[in-house]
Amino acid sequence: MRLRNLLGVAAGTAGLTALANRLLTARASEFEPFLDGTHRTYRWRGFDVAYTEAGDPDDPDLVLFHGINAAASSHEFDAVVDALATEYHVLAPDLPGFGHSDRPPLLYSSSLLTTFVTDFLADNSEDATVVASSLTGAYATLAAKETAIDSLVLVSPTATSMGGGRTWLRSLLRSPLLGQGIYNLIVSKPSLRHFHADHGYYDMDNLTEEVLDYEWATGHQPGARFAPASFVSGFLDVDVDLGQELAALDVPITFVWGRDADISPLSEGRSLADAADARLVVFDDSRLLPHVEHPEQFVDVIRGEYEKAVA
Repeated sequence: MRLRNLLGVAAGTAGLTALANRLLTARASEFEPFLDGTHRTYRWRGFDVAYTEAGDPDDPDLVLFHGINAAASSHEFDAVVDALATEYHVLAPDLPGFGHSDRPPLLYSSSLLTTFVTDFLADNSEDATVVASSLTGAYATLAAKETAIDSLVLVSPTATSMGGGRTWLRSLLRSPLLGQGIYNLIVSKPSLRHFHADHGYYDMDNLTEEVLDYEWATGHQPGARFAPASFVSGFLDVDVDLGQELAALDVPITFVWGRDADISPLSEGRSLADAADARLVVFDDSRLLPHVEHPEQFVDVIRGEYEKAVA
């Protein structure tokens, strides 16, 4: 009798989880691109990759690659795109598996995303200034070895975020019922606020409800869990010495770091800057998102007009 009751509870829980998953997906089924500009599609290896184009095509190319997290997309650069588009031809893609790009149930990997960054630059830009944040900074570094760019601006770059390569965790998050339920908890608004407060924003007043609503919506699109499942389980990390890879590049490199960053602390920025003989710009009152919390200063860094730096 006890076993029958347990089975009944399990079945009921599974049914409620399935219903909740369906309702959440239905609520988020319609969402519009976040950035202002012309919204285009780049056909790449079977993917329809969404990207936003802004500014005059005759101006120098500037490509913005967003970082990796459960609700990642090019919306990360919303605070700076309009200002940058007055002087640059701006291209801001959603990486495969994120945002408005296709999200098929692949086993996403760092090599896949590195190849995408390389190909996107080669096919859509010429001698671009390349901006990339967090883990995508490692992909952009490797891509710069394969295609000509003008300069590299990296925001708190890292080659290792989650560590490991935990197949069991990736399989769990990819599962259609339990995995979807766990992922829905990760991209719930309370959870997103927690992650931002824990390591993203220095001042949570800078997180707008519009951004939070968009992150919730993009996190509940069909197939949204597959790329983050590889991220959380460590399969999007890059097995390289990032300092050595950067030192081997023959392009100007600028690092932008938040003084109060803890996941990628400023000490790592100093080490990378020393290894690559690169410029390190540090923003006070900032953690992982200095370009989001201090957009005017960040735009000045891109333009080469920001003078304050820390060696």
